[in-house]
Amino acid sequence: MTPELAIQLGNQTLTVAVLLAGPILLSALIIGLIVGMFQAATQINEQTLSFVPKLAGLAVVLFLLTPWMTRILTDFTERLIRGIPGILS
Repeated sequence: MTPELAIQLGNQTLTVAVLLAGPILLSALIIGLIVGMFQAATQINEQTLSFVPKLAGLAVVLFLLTPWMTRILTDFTERLIRGIPGILS
């Protein structure tokens, strides 16, 4: 395995990781910002008020994006497995 190939595989792996984690983290950020603004406006500082909407939002995002995430991960894994002969030579 050449250093260039290792860098390319690492780059592809990081790209897939960002693609998979991005929507989840972005939804948590948006929900947290909305809940934070609501808490600041109403001066309600309850921990569960912040946690429960994020949990529900993440569950919805995961439910909606699971097919897409599975396809991305499956495609990457197939490319990686098909590339094994090139990696070993």
